[in-house]
Amino acid sequence: MLDQIAQLRAEIDRADLHTREQVDAFRNQFLARKGRIADLFDGLREVPAADRRAVGAALNELKNAAQARHDARREELDAEPAVATGPAPDFTLPPVPHTLGSRHPLTLVQEQMVAIFQRIGFSVATGPEIEDDWHNFSALNFPPDHPAREMQDTFFLEAEPGQEPKLLRTHTSTVQVRLMETQAPPIRAVMPGRVYRNEAISARAHQLFHQIEGLYVDRNVSFADLKQTILYFLREFFGADVQMRMRPSYFPFTEPSAEVDVSCPICGGPGCNICKYTGWVEVLGCGMVDPEVLRASGIDPEQYSGFAFGIGIERTTMGKFTVKDLRLFTENDVRFLRQFESL
Repeated sequence: MLDQIAQLRAEIDRADLHTREQVDAFRNQFLARKGRIADLFDGLREVPAADRRAVGAALNELKNAAQARHDARREELDAEPAVATGPAPDFTLPPVPHTLGSRHPLTLVQEQMVAIFQRIGFSVATGPEIEDDWHNFSALNFPPDHPAREMQDTFFLEAEPGQEPKLLRTHTSTVQVRLMETQAPPIRAVMPGRVYRNEAISARAHQLFHQIEGLYVDRNVSFADLKQTILYFLREFFGADVQMRMRPSYFPFTEPSAEVDVSCPICGGPGCNICKYTGWVEVLGCGMVDPEVLRASGIDPEQYSGFAFGIGIERTTMGKFTVKDLRLFTENDVRFLRQFESL
């Protein structure tokens, strides 16, 4: 056994360890669980008892020597700088052009909408996305037991004991309330921003989307003012040939209320999946501000009146750029986003 140990020690000392592959092969041959040193340890039980102590010591010394040589060479290789493989770089080649990203189509459309309203005297206002019940519901004429609260599936946030529950705003109408609470009429502003509703995600709906709402409060504001403002916006945004229709509707915070449709900009009238094969696409809701909403915000409805409207930016962007699936706006597919680089 001692002769076998001496012979194996000579092989270990002569082993070529120039490359990582050779170091790995060395470990597998000598130090692995089924390697040659382990085989000698298995044979230790056959050594006479009188010689077993000396043989065991020699085996331990052999194993330590093999491990030390392996570890030392591995450290040397790890410390060496990586050597480039493949052809040498050609420094005479032109550089890869530096490309810039593009603005998101929703951003482009939002900025265009804001610019249209700014041309007729509207300012821009923003507010928090995490809101309380008062600004999101109660101040907008949603009583606690009102069925209209069920029209919007709300994301409520867990509240600390004794604190009022918070929620993710379901519309940017919350900013309208904050404006009326802090600013005396006349008020003329638009409020762009993100809103959240617990809805099934599909080609036409999402849990996160964007709105731009508008509010005009002053003396003697009429429904005719509302209609002309909306018509001006639609013609500026979709083109002078766009057709508009207004349908009676219901919103807790406006009375009377209306839904506004435009002739489908994707199919032009015959029908498609976006207009549900009707030839019309709903783009916004609007109405005269309910007197109770004015009163809740500290404005006298006997002296002032106003109108409000809300536009879904995703739905409008789909019509403007002929996008047939709303989910494309949030998937971050660079092939889709690059289509808007030149805008």
